[in-house]
Amino acid sequence: MKFKNPSNGYVEEISHPGLWCFLFGSLYFLVKGLWGHALVSLALAICTFGISWFIIYPFFAKEIFKKHYMRAGWQEID
Repeated sequence: MKFKNPSNGYVEEISHPGLWCFLFGSLYFLVKGLWGHALVSLALAICTFGISWFIIYPFFAKEIFKKHYMRAGWQEID
């Protein structure tokens, strides 16, 4: 997935978000700047003893990033 910032032309590429989320959990969201999801995924991981990192978030990571960038006004590039 690629997203372009219309104000400055910067292109952000997100590749395999589910895999990176599976491997690094909430740290991946922190690195990418999604602080809210980082905190929620950490809280869920604590409550579910880490199961949410392996079962819940990797399957929804792509949609989470897409929704984040679209809400911020970025345009998706094919």
